Amino acid sequence: MERCRFKEQAYELVARVAKAAASPRRLEILEVLAQGPRTVESLAREASLSVANASQHLQELRQAGFVVGRKRGLFVQYRLADARVFELVQAMRVFAQHRLADVNRLVESHFDAHDDLEPVSREELLIRMRSGSVVVLDVRPRAEYEAAHIAGALSMPLADLPRQLRNLPPRKEVFAYCRGPYCLMALDAVKTLRRRGRRARRVVEGFPEWRAAGLPVQVEGADGPP
Repeated sequence: MERCRFKEQAYELVARVAKAAASPRRLEILEVLAQGPRTVESLAREASLSVANASQHLQELRQAGFVVGRKRGLFVQYRLADARVFELVQAMRVFAQHRLADVNRLVESHFDAHDDLEPVSREELLIRMRSGSVVVLDVRPRAEYEAAHIAGALSMPLADLPRQLRNLPPRKEVFAYCRGPYCLMALDAVKTLRRRGRRARRVVEGFPEWRAAGLPVQVEGADGPP
């Protein structure tokens, strides 16, 4: 009887983790936090939530060990508890794409409808960067770029792209990346670039996947990886 009670309690605790992750909004919040620390107010804006609702989601994630908060002045800044949080979310996404045909159909139908070129893989991106034949654009908000970015990438937030195009080398192909496989900012950036006559492709993965693979990253104002 004691052994059965132990197993029941253990699985109840594990299920708490699964329950915390079983929310599209909380997964979206974790995607944003994978880019760098954010306040409740900032996360609420990104996820189109009220501050009260965002705070409630964060408390669920905090209780399950996904995030930690730290007081900074008048605000509390949240971040992922450690790298294993992103690894878990990534594993869930990969599992869903392998086991649920609806996921692949949704992703492929959306991106294929708006992009007729094959997206760039992480491996191709690395090879082309080393050859110096491409310009890599980080189209996430500037604060996320400053927190950490692919080493050698230029910051060009999506909203600033049209007026910043003249600053790009005219003959090089442009590769754009953003937050991850479901992020649409890189897709929108590529559309803008092509309308202006530039050769451009979308990177299929985002910055967190690049960092998780142990590839070179850089912090604004630093000479090496964080």
